[in-house]
Amino acid sequence: MKVLRLAEVQDKTGLARSTLYKYINAGTFPRPICLGGRSVGWIDSEVHEWLQEKQVQRDMTHEASRGWGL
Repeated sequence: MKVLRLAEVQDKTGLARSTLYKYINAGTFPRPICLGGRSVGWIDSEVHEWLQEKQVQRDMTHEASRGWGL
C-alpha cells in the first residue's frame, strides 16, 4: 500500500488544496489517514479509484452528448 502526501495528491488530481478539502468535507473525495502528529496522507488506490470514477462519468456524459450508438 502506498500513501500519498498532499503535494502528490494535488499532482495526481490537478486539484488545489482548498478544492481537495472542500470535496473531502462534502464526502466526494477519499478522506486522509492520520500518519501521526499533524501529518496526513491518502491511500493511493483510493485516489486512483476516485479518478477512475471521474473518467467513467466523463465517458458516460461524452457518449450521451455525442449520440454514440447511432
